[in-house]
Amino acid sequence: MRLSGKSSGYFIEVGEYSTLVAQTSSLDAPLVIQKVEELASREIAAVGAVLDKMSGARRAGTYQHSVCGIYPERRFIRRATLDPKRLRDAGYLDELLTTQFRAEPEKMVLALLSATDGQALDPSSPGTKEVLFCGGYSEDFSGAQAAFLAQGVFPESLELGSVGMMGTMINLLAMQGSKTPTLVLEVGRETTNCYIVTASGVDLSRPIPHGVNSMIPVVQKELGLRDEEAAAKLLFSNTFDFTGMGTVLVKKLLKELQSSIGFFEVQTGQSIGQLVCSVIPPNCAWLSSTLASSVGVALMQLDLKVWMEQQGIQVAAGVAPDGVPESWLGLLGLMGRYKLPQAHQ
Repeated sequence: MRLSGKSSGYFIEVGEYSTLVAQTSSLDAPLVIQKVEELASREIAAVGAVLDKMSGARRAGTYQHSVCGIYPERRFIRRATLDPKRLRDAGYLDELLTTQFRAEPEKMVLALLSATDGQALDPSSPGTKEVLFCGGYSEDFSGAQAAFLAQGVFPESLELGSVGMMGTMINLLAMQGSKTPTLVLEVGRETTNCYIVTASGVDLSRPIPHGVNSMIPVVQKELGLRDEEAAAKLLFSNTFDFTGMGTVLVKKLLKELQSSIGFFEVQTGQSIGQLVCSVIPPNCAWLSSTLASSVGVALMQLDLKVWMEQQGIQVAAGVAPDGVPESWLGLLGLMGRYKLPQAHQ
């Protein structure tokens, strides 16, 4: 295996609906984002051609150093409160994962992180109580790694994009001096991952078994379309404004969201103040505003420019002429200078 001798680094975020590839001056901040390309696909197999376009033709067997963020459908991010009396029990964590979250720890790769600062934890350490289990199925990570290598990408790190995104959100809230609990949603095809974060960490993490696909039969029924395929095509197109029927489309998702919010507010005595959709389908801008108005909160405006300055991340002239888009949130989360937690073995 030969690694490219060029000083450029690459950050690759394979998201739920698209892939972002950034060429940067290095893999460590301070850095300059020199090029960014978005692919309308979440297939790692499309990445190789983009790297060739950015870097020029590569010799066979040459690999590009990259930091890679992925969003496996079965990603696992759960907040838990540990029982200090049982921390030294050999099977305690596996028992908790199995009984409380119905996980399969023997098939998974998991990191145990502090829910407040994201640092890796030793479960037997005194004071270990509020934690995040982060990771997923081993075969999903090994499959992604193999797919990257097949495209000439050498992953310097392979991270859960969701964890990097939350690190960025918490850092942003802390930088703004915000005390407001913020609802962060990743609206996927089958599942919506729901997080409540503050400047002090992650207060809630829960998957909701309703995503965009649950809206497709409702679109078909409401518009009298011939089949769900036609409904899906219309939903993902940019030719119809769904704002008017938005509350009907998100009805199932909203019920679960309100349950999670209600649980959080009863447990903490705090109220959700704002909402961010960090993952959202293309051409579905109506979804963020519909969800925000439905739960009675404002949409958070992400001041990424100020955060980037603090992190030592610059953008080369012409790369983002209309301003840094909010859709870069996860990509930028891979670049931050602070220590971002990673799922690893």
